[in-house]
Parts: sequence; C-alpha cells; structure tokens
Amino acid sequence: MRRRVVGIETEYGLMAATAEGGASSMDAEHAAAQLFTPFLRAGRSSNLFLRNGGRLYLDVGAHPEYATAECDRLEDLLEQDRAGSLILAELALEADKAFEELGQPERLHLFRNNLDSQGNSCGCHENYLLHRRRDFRQVADALVSFFTTRQILVGNGKIRHSASGAALSFSQRAEQMWDMVSSATTRSRPIINTRDEPLADSGSYRRMHVIVGDTNVAEPTSALKIGMTELLLQAVEDGLVIEDLALADPMRAIREISVDLSGSTRIELANGRWATPIEIQKTIRERVLDSIDPDSMDEMHLYLVDLWGRGLDAISSGDWSTVETELDIAIKRKLLSTYAAKIGTTLADPRVARLELSYHDITAQGLLPKLEGAGLVKRLTCPEGVRRAITTPPQTTRARLRGAIIGAAEDARADVSVDWVHARLDDHMTPPLSLQDPLASEDPRVDAFIEKIYDHAPVLPA
Repeated sequence: MRRRVVGIETEYGLMAATAEGGASSMDAEHAAAQLFTPFLRAGRSSNLFLRNGGRLYLDVGAHPEYATAECDRLEDLLEQDRAGSLILAELALEADKAFEELGQPERLHLFRNNLDSQGNSCGCHENYLLHRRRDFRQVADALVSFFTTRQILVGNGKIRHSASGAALSFSQRAEQMWDMVSSATTRSRPIINTRDEPLADSGSYRRMHVIVGDTNVAEPTSALKIGMTELLLQAVEDGLVIEDLALADPMRAIREISVDLSGSTRIELANGRWATPIEIQKTIRERVLDSIDPDSMDEMHLYLVDLWGRGLDAISSGDWSTVETELDIAIKRKLLSTYAAKIGTTLADPRVARLELSYHDITAQGLLPKLEGAGLVKRLTCPEGVRRAITTPPQTTRARLRGAIIGAAEDARADVSVDWVHARLDDHMTPPLSLQDPLASEDPRVDAFIEKIYDHAPVLPA
C-alpha cells in the first residue's frame, strides 16, 4: 500500500438536558461555552491545537469539532478519532460537575450523528492527501458514483418519517447534499469540496475534502469508510478507470439509494445504462482488487476488503447477520427493531427515537461501551491506545513534529502560535517554521525550534 496522509473532522451535536432526561431551557451556545470553560480558564481559546497534533474548536452553530492529526495508518486514525470523542466526553463530565455545584439541573450530551431534532446538520469531513495532477476535476467527477453508493455500507442509519409511517434509511447525510463537486461547504453542500487548500507544498500535493460521509459510531464502519476510499484512490492513481460508472443524476440517486435498504434501487448512469448501488460497489471493488495486489496490503486493509465484500453480500441477500456487529446500519437496525418488538411498538415511537440518539451519545449515557462490552459491536482499538492518543500524536507523519512543538510550549509555558503547517514563537526573533511535507516526521529545524522554546520559557518562582 502506498503511504497516504488521511484525517477526519467531526462536528458533534450538543444539547443540554436535565439530570432526569427532561427538557432544558439552556441553548447550545451556553452549553458550548460551559464545555470549553476549562480551556478558557487556562488562558487558551475555543480554537486550539492539541499535544496529539489534532485540533479542537467550536464551529459555526455551537458545534464542537475535533479534527484528527495527520495519519498514514488506519490504526492511528481510529485511535485519534476516538481520542477526540474521549476528550469531549471528559469535558462534558467537567461541565456536568460545574452545573451540579451551582445547583443547576443541566447535563450535557454530545452526539456523533449528523442531524438534530430540528433538522440542522453537522458533518463529518474526510481528508485525503493526493499528488497534484491536472485532471483532478475529472478524477473527482468519476469518484462521485463511489461516494454516492458507498452509503449502503457506511451510512449511520436514520429513522425517516413519512405519511406512511417511520422506516430506517441508510444515511443521515444523503438528504443534506446538493451538489456533486464544488467549492461550497454549507450553502450548497457538495459530495467533494474542491477548495484548493492542500495544507502542504502546493506544488506537490492537493487535499481531497470529502463531506458526504456520515459520522460513524462503530469503529469497523469508520475504518471501512476510509480504507475502501484509500484503496480506490490508489487504484485510480495507478490508472484504474471508473468513468463508465458515472451517474446521470447523482443528487437524485443519493436520495433514492438511501431509502431502499434492499440496495436494489436501479440508478441511471450517464452512459444510459442502469445499475443498482450493490452492482456499482461490486464492480468498483472487483476493479480495485484487479489493480492492487492483496499481498501488498497490510492486515487492516485485508480485513476491510473482506468486510467490503461481506457487507455487499449481506445487503444483497437481506441477511445482515454476518455484519451486524461491524456496520452501523446493521447494528442500528437490529438494536431498534429488537427494542420496538420488545415493547410492542414501531419505529415512529419517541422511545425508539431516544434509543437511536443514545447510540450516538458519547457521554456517560451513551450505548457504545455497553454494546462493545456485550460483543454486540466490534472494537478495533484498545482503551490504552485511545488514552495514549489524547496526548501522543502519530509518530510517522508531520503530526509528530507539531505535537512535539505544542508539548514543549505547554511544558515551558511559552507562547507559540501553531496551525497545520506553521509554528511561530512569539518572541519576535525566532524565524517561524513552515512544515510543508505532511509525510515527514523528522526535521532538525524543529529540534532547534524547541530549544528556543525552552530558552525563552518564563522563570517561575521556586
């Protein structure tokens, strides 16, 4: 497998409720302010880079957002992504304790999902480092059919209400997309964002920013979403052609696919042929495997190739039991249908909606740890690795350098300004650093920069 830097940006839904689960009058802005209080009290802001190389900030609409550091291993990415949830869950716990001390009934909840009760959307954006090529737009257009149809495997599931009742659909993001490929992000959400912001040497690289994906809960689904895309990108870079699978109307297709859990909706292709999303995904998978030697894949990608195939077979057959601990949509369908049958109700019941929300809740009330502990959701990370990832960056990418700078600055209590590429010591003398290679994990300039940090550290009283 070719080395590739990837990262995930996750916007979290945030709400306050009473300790008994009742409604609260506290709005999201107030809840977000309380969530970030520990950073503000420490003289920091609600927009900061962390020792693990990632970024935590408050996005538009009072959505806390966590962006993982650059990763070139899926194992690192899963740990970094889950570390973000753990950081935010612990901030929510601190906020709850503060509310309790003040005698306030509120408790904070944070959700790894994409829609709140009012229909407001929060996203999960994927970033893939690509070598710069002149035909990027053509490549992006060709990938649209893949991103449109992969929801049958990596959608996080949504209870959809209509005049005929409530039913489960594949994706929460599907109905939020309005364009194939464009530079917009919120006004007219595209499947692929073309804003040319590589966060690296612009002569060598560009960043493919994918905003169509659902925010996944189960780690195998997160891994599949990224891993299958990595495999396809490598195959395309090596000459794989998928333009013949282009869709005639992707915005119509993405919605029609989402509401048909059989995966058998017939979608018109741009060349006049028709195919189901299962057929399109099977064709792409077969071509990828014809292009990439399995012997070159690591253990994780071999597992994901298998899950990719098993997922398509499960949806095609209607027997989802082979993936019901690995794919969010299968996990959620079993969870909700079992509960509804137990209490003698339907998916339209508000109690089922509350259960669905608990599946996405990352605070103490969330279901994921319980489901993983019972063997109902497969876990790929270990708690020790995730805990380590809160303060330790990936060791094989630029994140290692950024994390070392931030760690030194925090230890020395020095003022350093950092972003994805740059680091500046606020002494008006030390030249700023520009780290243009996301794949570089060593740089003697960083060692010298860290020495300068300690040289300018304030002298603290004994």
